[in-house]
Amino acid sequence: MNHLIEKSISYFGSQLPLVAQFCLKVVISILAFYVGVRVIRWLIRLMRASLEKANVDTGVTQFLASICKVTLYALLVFNIATNFGVKEASIAALLGTSGLTLGLGLQGGLTNLVGGIMILVFRPYQVGDYIIVGSSSSGVEGTILKIEIFYTTLATIDNKTIVVPNGTLSNSCVTNVTGKDNRKLEIKVGISYESSIKVAKEILERLLKEDSAIKSDMEMDVFVDELADSAVILGFRAWVSTDDYWKTKWRMNEKIKEAFDAAEIKIPYPQLDVHVSSH
Repeated sequence: MNHLIEKSISYFGSQLPLVAQFCLKVVISILAFYVGVRVIRWLIRLMRASLEKANVDTGVTQFLASICKVTLYALLVFNIATNFGVKEASIAALLGTSGLTLGLGLQGGLTNLVGGIMILVFRPYQVGDYIIVGSSSSGVEGTILKIEIFYTTLATIDNKTIVVPNGTLSNSCVTNVTGKDNRKLEIKVGISYESSIKVAKEILERLLKEDSAIKSDMEMDVFVDELADSAVILGFRAWVSTDDYWKTKWRMNEKIKEAFDAAEIKIPYPQLDVHVSSH
């Protein structure tokens, strides 16, 4: 029994240097990761500041910063792994044997990466633009906040955050609502068949000329759009600043209703006439 105890003590005593060495590596690795994270953050901030000073597009700056962050973190983890005695050849062999699995797993990520590069190269939109992805009824829309290595972040009108994969954006129909400085405003309204088309058109023309947001030096049209079942559909088209589009549309709708009421021009409800024969 004493011999067994002495042998155990001797064994653990001989392993103490290895245990101490392992603990030292763990401490060094933690410190290296702690310092490395802060160095990476400093480098990313420095790169962002340099690119912004050079007036590089915000989306390009965000994308490059995202790529550099991923690359630097991968190098940091790789160096920490080699500090534990993991050989470069072993890492290469591991990546080689699991290459197919990694390829399948990263297929979506690679698609998003390529999509992000295409967005930055062709620049169909940039940070600050308001876009609609897909159809307006079933798609998503919002203002672009960030374009990163794999994802683009949007902010909706009610301040929700939507994260869209870059691969989805590059393969979808995207409407850039704010891509131009000016936007054509179109409003249609129905009047009863008993009301005067001439008077209604004069009112619409007057409202267009009186509103300061309407571009008076650009094309303006007032027209009869349709002779519908229960109303004559009038409309107008005019140019406004993209930033003023929604406020102008809401204001013009209100002015049209008030002006038509004052001129006794009726905006009819949908109706169906039924004729009953006595025969």
